[in-house]
Amino acid sequence: EEWKWDTGVWTRDGMVCAVGSFKDHIKVNFFQGAALPDPGNLFNAGLEAKKTRAIDFHEGDTVNAKALTSLVRAAAAYNSAKRK
Repeated sequence: EEWKWDTGVWTRDGMVCAVGSFKDHIKVNFFQGAALPDPGNLFNAGLEAKKTRAIDFHEGDTVNAKALTSLVRAAAAYNSAKRK
């Protein structure tokens, strides 16, 4: 974990995701999200962006921990594959 742009950023062979808090939600932004599989259909924000995708969590939302973990792992694997 690193601290950039006043938010937590997780990296693995490049930036994987960042988490930001807002007045009414928490946003998890995946820097290469458009290139990632999302079988859990977690991405619900930034869908029009060329590279990034995000998940907005609002109070009371249920978090699919298994799908989120898989997405983070896919993002880290994507970065590692790009470096080879």
